Amino acid sequence: MATVLAIETSCDETAVAIVKNRQVCSSVVASQILIHQRYGGVVPEVASRQHLETINPAIAQALSEAKLGWKEIDAIAATCAPGLVGALLVGTTAAKTLAMVHNKPFLGVHHLEGHIYATYLSEPTLELPFLSLLVSGGHTSLIHVKKCGEYETLGQTRDDAAGEAFDKVARLLQLGYPGGPIIDKLAQEGNTKAFALPEGKISLPNGGFHPYDASFSGLKTAVLRLVQKLEVKSNTLPVADIAASFQDTVARALTKRAIACALDYGLETIAVGGGVAANSALRIHLQTAASSHNLRVLFPPLKFCTDNAAMIGCAAAEHFHQGHTSPLNLSVHSRLTLNRVMELYQH
Repeated sequence: MATVLAIETSCDETAVAIVKNRQVCSSVVASQILIHQRYGGVVPEVASRQHLETINPAIAQALSEAKLGWKEIDAIAATCAPGLVGALLVGTTAAKTLAMVHNKPFLGVHHLEGHIYATYLSEPTLELPFLSLLVSGGHTSLIHVKKCGEYETLGQTRDDAAGEAFDKVARLLQLGYPGGPIIDKLAQEGNTKAFALPEGKISLPNGGFHPYDASFSGLKTAVLRLVQKLEVKSNTLPVADIAASFQDTVARALTKRAIACALDYGLETIAVGGGVAANSALRIHLQTAASSHNLRVLFPPLKFCTDNAAMIGCAAAEHFHQGHTSPLNLSVHSRLTLNRVMELYQH
């Protein structure tokens, strides 16, 4: 397998990593969380400026920590879709420039492919096909990973993504940003059975419910109404109990759909990716349910659940191994579905 230097700047993390044979040689992440906390969310213009300031030091640090020079690098990759256009341009421009200067192949990588292949960082021997459960701030999907570049979306959220729901509920409870880690920590002190909340089901036109699609907008609204009701009765909210009940509901909903999908399609492995893959309740629910159905569930290491460049390097290495490279005039895309991923490559 190739040695790839990868760059990830799709949102608010400036990340650079070097990956070889599905092993991480170095991984640098310059987080912008503290900068964006004051705004309660990511400000695109601020994120882009911060990427410009930190990208070159991050590249130098990644090479230094890996103890590698440019001669040992086989290819250079960067996230080109989806994401914030200004932020994506910083990373792809840096990668293209390095590719030209050092005469290396360039690969543009789909961000969600990175999350799909992040599981390789904990299980390098993982083989296709498998079911990918992608759960992040912007995406919640069940994807049949058939082979590199060939994906079928079997289920998805119809409204809020799971991570987005965590952020909105955290804001509702005045807990701060980002909501996922805060709610997860607070939920450890609460009672998961304190409040009954709706998991959300998607109705079909001819009756019944879609078995794999999810909806978290109704859950968010139910938490809002619960808070309003409790505030009328008392001056203090049982915040830990609300957080625990909400988190458990999300974990149960995701688990039910993932297990049903894997069983129906005869897929023995569920690989989880995205920021919500770090959630403790989801890990417990999925591992317990998978064990009872003789399924295998895999999670990336915690530090590779959120945005990072190591996962981008893994995805790029898979494509490079298949003989795929990207043109240097490749554009960035704020939106690009996984079924169009091969448009990024010339092969």
